[in-house]
Amino acid sequence: MVSVRDVDGQIFVERLARYLFENYKDTIKPPNWAFFIKTGPDKERNPDFPVDVDYTGGPGWWYYRAASILRKVYLYGPIGISRLRRKYSGLRKRGMEPGKVVRGYGKLIREILHQLENSGLVMKVNEGKKKGRVVTNNGKSLLDKLANEIYKELNNENKNLTDYIKSVS
Repeated sequence: MVSVRDVDGQIFVERLARYLFENYKDTIKPPNWAFFIKTGPDKERNPDFPVDVDYTGGPGWWYYRAASILRKVYLYGPIGISRLRRKYSGLRKRGMEPGKVVRGYGKLIREILHQLENSGLVMKVNEGKKKGRVVTNNGKSLLDKLANEIYKELNNENKNLTDYIKSVS
């Protein structure tokens, strides 16, 4: 069985963002303040890429970030906002002084996690040794189904893919 770990992350996030944009548009949508913010404190400008709808009619950067967060929750869950802030950290430029690592925006991550919870893809775990968000069974089946589709498409394009994966493993 193919899982999310077996597929290239960039291809998977692009496909998942498009799926979230098409099927979860009513629950996952950027708030009003998302049109004016930067994607992280280490960035100098807000993105040229639109928030809600791409120039070609596809998903905006909000859906790509939601797909990326959903993938990280699947891979590293249960995971909290502070660990996700570290995953989206970056190096802030400080002129002539050396750069300083700053954590990503917590409000952005928190808002996306709330929207994923309302969609039924992520749930909050408050019991046990590790606390945070985990992917629900519906979310796991969705992510594994997309990973399986991507793997089959890549396998059809490149017949030597299975031989390559066996040789690397």
